[in-house]
Amino acid sequence: MDKFKRIFLIVMDSVGVGEAPDAEKFDDKGADTLGHIAERMNGLHMPHMGNLGLSNIREIQGIDKAEKPKAHYTKMQEASNGKDTMTGHWEIMGLNIEQPFRTFPDGFPKELIDNLEAKTGRKVIGNKPASGTAIIEELGEEHIKTGALIVYTSADSVLQIAAHEEVIPIEEQYDICEYARKLTLDEKYMVGRVIARPFIGQAGSFERTSNRHDYALKPFDRTVMNELKDSNFDVIALGKISDIYDGEGVTEAVRTVNNDDGMTKLIESMKKEFTGLSFLNLVDFDAKYGHRRDPVGYGKALEEYDRRLPEVLELLKEDDLLIITADHGNDPTHHGTDHTREFVPLLVYHNRIKEGNHLPIRKTFADIGATIADNFQTKMPDYGTSFLKDIK
Repeated sequence: MDKFKRIFLIVMDSVGVGEAPDAEKFDDKGADTLGHIAERMNGLHMPHMGNLGLSNIREIQGIDKAEKPKAHYTKMQEASNGKDTMTGHWEIMGLNIEQPFRTFPDGFPKELIDNLEAKTGRKVIGNKPASGTAIIEELGEEHIKTGALIVYTSADSVLQIAAHEEVIPIEEQYDICEYARKLTLDEKYMVGRVIARPFIGQAGSFERTSNRHDYALKPFDRTVMNELKDSNFDVIALGKISDIYDGEGVTEAVRTVNNDDGMTKLIESMKKEFTGLSFLNLVDFDAKYGHRRDPVGYGKALEEYDRRLPEVLELLKEDDLLIITADHGNDPTHHGTDHTREFVPLLVYHNRIKEGNHLPIRKTFADIGATIADNFQTKMPDYGTSFLKDIK
C-alpha cells in the first residue's frame, strides 16, 4: 500500500511527558505532567495506551512497559518559542512560531478595556487572571444586576468574556467578542484568542454552557490543512480545532462538549467514508484539570480516555493511520497555573504493525504535518521532516 486513505490525529491537550531541554528558560524545570499525575494517583491505569507503547517512551508509574508495543513510539520537542495551545497546534501543522503570543498577568491595558466599554456600552468587571468557574462565582451576581461584562485572562494568551445567556443573548455575546478580536489584532496586544464564555443559572449554581466560541488569530502562513483542503482532501476538525486555526484548511467543523463527547465524535467520523484527516483536540485535560492544578481529576480523565480507546482501535481500517500526541505540558503539581514546557508523546499506529519501533526523538512537532503532507502527496511544509517511511 502506497499511502493511508484516512489519518486520525488525536491531540491530548497538555499531556506532556517530562521537561524539555529548554524548560528552565520557561521557568518549568522539573515539570512532568504524566509522571507527577501518576505519582499522585499511586499509578495510572491506562492499559490500552500502555499496549501502544506509552511507557516505552518513558516509564510511567502504573503503566506497564509493553514487551511488544503495538505502535511506533517516541517523544517530540517543541521548536517554536512558546508553550500555548495555538503555538503547539500551528507547529503540528508545519509552522514555526518565533514571536510568542502575549500574556497579561496583571490584566489587560486600560486603553483596550476603555475601547471595549465604549463600543459595547457595558462596564467591564474582573480584568484579571482567573479560573473561569471561580470568576463566574465571584462576579456572576454583579453581572446579572448590572449587565457588566466579566473579562478575565489566564496563563494563556487569551481574553475571555463571560456573560449570562439570559442577561446578554448569545448573538450579542458573539458580536462583543468579535469586536474584542478586532481590538486585539493590534501588534501591541498580540492576543492569541478571544473566547466567549456563556453561562446560565443562579448565584451558587452557575454553569458554563456548550456555547463557548473561540476567536483565534489566523495562522500567519498556510498550514498542511490548507494544502489538504485545496487538494480536495477532507479535513474534519473536531472540538476546538477549527477555532485554533480560525477555520483555515477545514472542510467540516464539529463541536464537542467534553473529552468523552470528543471521543464519540471521533468514532462517528471513523464510520464515515472520507479521504483525508480527522483531527481531534481533547481539551478537558488542560482546561478542567491542568490549569486548575487538579492532578487526581486529571488522572481520572486520562483513565476515562483510555477506556474509550479500544472503540477507536477496533474501527481502524487497513488503510487508516492513528497518531496520538499532545501540544504542550500542563503539570498540575507545578507552581502557578501556566502550561509547562515539556516533551510530548508520539504514538503512531496502524493495523499492519507487527511490533512497534522506537522512532528517533523528533526535534519539532512539525514532523507530524510533514508526514501527513507526505502521505497525501501535497505541498510539504517549510518545517518538519516526514517519518512516513519509518512507520510503514
